[in-house]
Amino acid sequence: MAMSNSERIGKGLGPFVERKMEAVYGEDWQEKAKQGVPKERDWKVEDGKVQWDAYLILMIVWNHWNDVFKKTLGHAERSYVSELREVRNRWAHQNAFSYDDTYRALDTMARLLRSVSATEAQEVEKMAQDTMRVRFAEQARAEVRRKTVVAIEWSPAPGLKPWREVVTPHPDVASGQYHQAEFAADLEQVRAGKASAEYGEPREFYRRTFLTIGLSAPG
Repeated sequence: MAMSNSERIGKGLGPFVERKMEAVYGEDWQEKAKQGVPKERDWKVEDGKVQWDAYLILMIVWNHWNDVFKKTLGHAERSYVSELREVRNRWAHQNAFSYDDTYRALDTMARLLRSVSATEAQEVEKMAQDTMRVRFAEQARAEVRRKTVVAIEWSPAPGLKPWREVVTPHPDVASGQYHQAEFAADLEQVRAGKASAEYGEPREFYRRTFLTIGLSAPG
């Protein structure tokens, strides 16, 4: 199963947090850490080992900053912790993340992991780079689609005359005094033998009809 980013943070920062907490609080460091966790279900221990995840790591580091982590980490790392806590809260509330939001979160995770020399930083950095590649690829596709739409949009060049001034309609069409039957065959009249010659007589009909390749080719 693929490791989640929460697990990467836990795996990368967990040993660091344990060492620093034990250095200050001694063997009772777990009890001290647990006191700062508001919900008991968030404190998970199996066989005496804390099951670290991003939420628990960030909470412990933040709550014990002055007494423990300030001695090793600086202002930049504290800002990373603060930012990732906000990211985690947004994720927990199912807020939408843009590509830029995702890249920023992954980059901040990688920076925090690098600050404690965690090897997981490389994996997170790669994910951040992949996010940007996907973003740029989608932008490129969108640009191609935009140019395609612009290319097929057409507006008449200035100075062109309306088609009615270029192609003069037949007088009866122009005057509106035409019969619809003159533009479409009345098949019932053809069947009854009452149609005019141009529709009723095959030779006359085909003589006046534009033949397609299929009709004009030799049989």
